[in-house]
Amino acid sequence: MARAARDAGFEVHVATRDVGYRAPILAEGFTFHALGWSKLRRKPHQIIRDIIEIRNLYRDLRPDVVHHVALVPIIFGQLAATGLKLPSVNTIAGLGSGFIGLDPIGRLLRFGLSTALRLLLNRPLTLTVVQNPDDRAAVEAIGVAPDKIRLVAGSGVDTDKLKPLPEPMGPITVGVAARMLEDKGIRPLVAAQQSLQAAGQDVRLLLAGDPDLSNRSAIKPEELAHFASLPGISWLGHIEEIETLWAQCHIAALPSRREGLPKALLEAAALGRPLVATDVPGCRDVAIDGKTGLLVPVDDAQSLAAAISRLANDAALRHALGTAARAFVETRFSATAIGAASLSLYTSLTERPIEVAPRLI
Repeated sequence: MARAARDAGFEVHVATRDVGYRAPILAEGFTFHALGWSKLRRKPHQIIRDIIEIRNLYRDLRPDVVHHVALVPIIFGQLAATGLKLPSVNTIAGLGSGFIGLDPIGRLLRFGLSTALRLLLNRPLTLTVVQNPDDRAAVEAIGVAPDKIRLVAGSGVDTDKLKPLPEPMGPITVGVAARMLEDKGIRPLVAAQQSLQAAGQDVRLLLAGDPDLSNRSAIKPEELAHFASLPGISWLGHIEEIETLWAQCHIAALPSRREGLPKALLEAAALGRPLVATDVPGCRDVAIDGKTGLLVPVDDAQSLAAAISRLANDAALRHALGTAARAFVETRFSATAIGAASLSLYTSLTERPIEVAPRLI
């Protein structure tokens, strides 16, 4: 999205935590601004300090458009922009654990988030981007005006870089690329793989991703280490080049409880891998049952094991679903198409002539 804006003449600034990606961001020709805020902070004075830091950045840069991505940056960024009359695009990249929890704390969190989003996303010069029709309905249901909502299917996949890979040799291997969270279905996936092992099917499982201890559904490192001690399971941690994961896998899984539009599935599909996912918003927009993958109920290890077993024992089905998944991503989710859609939102919100290099952050 930022590349599309840059190529159209925008001066692009990226504000985020400095966690090792400053150099590649600068290499794109973007200006980098390190933010000190952390998702682990929950004390009011720390949150206020973080919002003031963003507000000072907006005052210094005076951007023509700001683009906030994900719920916490949306809320912090919109609060920071109060009174500054900044046009904003706000991408809800999935409603996440704040809208999934059914316990009292989860319901209270959902009420607070709904109230904040309703107030912040109905402001003038504000557009909200959702990544699937279910999230659009959910955002409308909390009171965001329909004419302020746009559907853009994710952030795009570089289909020129991610080319279909041949299947690896050796035992059938399932991969999952995600934060190691309960909400991502990691525990049911482990249970499914272990049930197949117990039944005599040598199906391996690769867990790729770091634990996110700032999330309410985080799986702790010691439990992940226990998973890695079980037969046929490896925990790889963070994968820098996603192709290295899918080159080792026959099947891509994401048994999540809810997603926006999961880039992990899009990347796996672009590389020609068949998908196994839950029948929930976001996942079912990529894993089309019987066409690009197989869908299973949420938190259902038995159904998950059956779907994996079906693919493990049918090479022709894996090939057919993987080929269709690649074609689906090329048609619907290429970075070029998504970048163009995002650019149209930026240009609709700024009145400065393009030759003057409008500023995006």
